[in-house]
Amino acid sequence: MGRVQSQAMDTAPAAPDNPAHDEPPAPKSGDGGPTAEPAKASVADPAKGWVRDPARAFTQSSLRARLLGARRPTSPVNVRLWFWLAPALTAVIGGLLRFIRLGQPPSLVFDETYYIKDAYSYLQSGYERNWAEKANDLFNQGIFTSLESTAEYVVHPPVGKWMIAFGMWIFGSDSTFGWRFTAALVGTLSVFLLALIAQKMFQSTILGAIAGLLFAVDGHAIVQSRTSLLDIFVMFFALLAFGAVLMDRDDGRRRLAAKLAALAGADGRVPAKELLYGPWLGIRWWRLAAGIALGLCIGTKWSGLFFLAAFGLMSVIWDLNARRIAGIKYWVLGSVWKDGIVAFVSMVPVAAVTYLATWTGWLLSRDAYDRNWGAENPSGTWGWIPDSLRSLWHYHSTAYNFHTGLGSDHPYKSNAWSWLVMGRPTSFYVQNYEAGQGGCAAEKCTAAITSVGNPLIWWGGTLAILFLIGYWIAKRDWRAGAILAGFAAGFLPWIFYPTRTIFFFYAIAYEPFIILAIVLVLGLILGKVGDPPWRRQQGAVIVGIFLVLVVAVSAYFYPLWAGEIISQEYWRQHMWLPSWI
Repeated sequence: MGRVQSQAMDTAPAAPDNPAHDEPPAPKSGDGGPTAEPAKASVADPAKGWVRDPARAFTQSSLRARLLGARRPTSPVNVRLWFWLAPALTAVIGGLLRFIRLGQPPSLVFDETYYIKDAYSYLQSGYERNWAEKANDLFNQGIFTSLESTAEYVVHPPVGKWMIAFGMWIFGSDSTFGWRFTAALVGTLSVFLLALIAQKMFQSTILGAIAGLLFAVDGHAIVQSRTSLLDIFVMFFALLAFGAVLMDRDDGRRRLAAKLAALAGADGRVPAKELLYGPWLGIRWWRLAAGIALGLCIGTKWSGLFFLAAFGLMSVIWDLNARRIAGIKYWVLGSVWKDGIVAFVSMVPVAAVTYLATWTGWLLSRDAYDRNWGAENPSGTWGWIPDSLRSLWHYHSTAYNFHTGLGSDHPYKSNAWSWLVMGRPTSFYVQNYEAGQGGCAAEKCTAAITSVGNPLIWWGGTLAILFLIGYWIAKRDWRAGAILAGFAAGFLPWIFYPTRTIFFFYAIAYEPFIILAIVLVLGLILGKVGDPPWRRQQGAVIVGIFLVLVVAVSAYFYPLWAGEIISQEYWRQHMWLPSWI
């Protein structure tokens, strides 16, 4: 075997190099391909050149260094404490902004009229039922007599509505706080989760805290967390799946290093046949977790399918490059045969079974919409399939036709391209007051809930995404590729439906990846731990000014996110673009 080349240690610039800690940064392993960093020759001791003694190349420590980066020194206890404390503090900030006055306004807001009433129906029968005309007025008063016995035709899967029903079950169906409790809880947990994900990706407590803070104070995320629509749950389960795939990346590489090291034995030589395709890595539990999360994501809205495709492909590409970096000769075939098939089974069928399980209430019912279609329409070709599943398939086909043909006009519909600049935020609620009404201290007042985000975050996030495209092409940093993959899964599918009725609030699904893009850029500005002090201080000042401005802008816009009563003049001062009105 002679000598082996040490594979792909990341030497990308400063963003991920741990600006939060004082210990030296560890190199990051390479991942070529669409979500990857470049393969560059490197060894533990650069003075010894780019080759390594075969007896050392396949030790576990050497393999882990190539695949995962050099192991960091153990941090002091107070530093390790901040790993959990920093995300928790950002989640507390996010929770306060989401839960305070959560029950206001004390009425159904925008599309809550569908999902909250559907959630109440779930608590009664396990499926959606029709409501009599003008049911909203009675529902707002806590009177539910308008619920009819006939099944209602709906086009979104059950998970999000079951999530809403959970809060109503705890606090009562007549509690406006209960209507929105789960959305606010999920929105708060997402802040904590994003901070942890950023910490893992960038190996920095500071960058993790910045990610959590940006998500905590952004108005688009706050509005989505304070109203019971479905998209906040799509975002949450997609983010959960992304975190699980990140964990699987490291877990798979640790397994690969351990198995190759075990095969090498004491002499450090892996049998040649074992280096042809590499070892089996067994069941990857984090992948199973990702499959479950993605099944729940799809079970909220079908747009979750795009996250399944993106994260599944991303995971396989990471495995391909792990085998290449480890020194497997036929790393493509080995990864497809020994990783790809298992990855597919771990994610796609698991997601499918999870999705099917979310329809349990419908399947167990006797008179849900289209529940008896299979029995009423026997089939010679497909008769071997249970009538319940044939009925469910028919239901899905009609719902698909509805979604693809949806083109009704709406004053707040917006083209997906306009989301990049917040061209048309959705107005969820508007109530006007005269002087003296409801505490109005001006001649005319307004209470509004508008899904406009923090302009610094959203406009800066668009610039960050554009930067990341070039940065990934130039550096092949796997973190940039992963962020772009998540963004693409949430954004790109909607540009293919220019005539469909879609809204800006759908963008919450990919907002975490916009924030991760901003954080990567801020990490580049902060610089590396080993940079000169003046460079670090300069970067810290720039990042600090940006964060102060973000918090100030959020404080300025918060009344429009929480439905507070303000003067109409003050409201107009917030309408920075004519299309926001």
